[in-house]
Amino acid sequence: MTAGRPAHGSLVFVGLGLDDERGMTLRGLEEAKAADVVFAEFYTSTLRQGSISRLEKALGKEIRVLSRQEVEDASALLEACKDGKVVLLVAGDPMAATTHVDLRIRAHAAGTRTSVVHGPSVFTSVAGLLGLQHYKFGRTTTLPFPQEGYSPTSPYDVVCENISRRLHTLVLLDIDADHSRYMTANEGLHLLMDLEGRVGKGALTKDTVVCVVARAGSDDAVVRAGRIGDILDEDFGPPLHSIVVPGKLHFMEEEALRAFAGLS
Repeated sequence: MTAGRPAHGSLVFVGLGLDDERGMTLRGLEEAKAADVVFAEFYTSTLRQGSISRLEKALGKEIRVLSRQEVEDASALLEACKDGKVVLLVAGDPMAATTHVDLRIRAHAAGTRTSVVHGPSVFTSVAGLLGLQHYKFGRTTTLPFPQEGYSPTSPYDVVCENISRRLHTLVLLDIDADHSRYMTANEGLHLLMDLEGRVGKGALTKDTVVCVVARAGSDDAVVRAGRIGDILDEDFGPPLHSIVVPGKLHFMEEEALRAFAGLS
């Protein structure tokens, strides 16, 4: 803490991991039990329905779920930090989202002690389930839901850039938490093919191999690899879904995709 700054309370960012409340680490559970106030947010990612109510029973205290506006404004959260210990629960790993990095900086500037309890993340779990090598991934991109007057081509550009460097691309799919809307891998693949048609760099065809991981971290996770034309309309089940566009595959990665993801 900066010298001369008045001592305030503390803010602990706790990752909930993937799928449901069971992905939370023991350390995270201990921090939440010791907190005076527990908040959570689920617009950057989410957990299976019912996870929060079960977690409230385990903690023996209420969890206040914040909206996107409340997290970005942060006034209520930072006010609570002045007089006690506050925990913010976040699906996945809390520092994977720039929103939380910004919030931690603001809390630090206000004199609040901050710390992080990491959790399992889509950034490592998807690659691990597919058997792809983590260090062979390039930039990650997110496919947003198209809106009137807003349909960016930047996700396609990222895929093209990574392919040119022989790197894999993790494509995250949009979440509209306010309307409980979660982009499916099918929607994402159709969007990528639409972008190919609009931009036309020839990076993606119906014969391009892509990977889909649905519900990473769950007992019913789906791990699938195949040509776009073959899996474009497959049913991958409920959200959350992610897409990977592989770059140059190592022979062991190819073997893993055949063994664990049905690549033929």
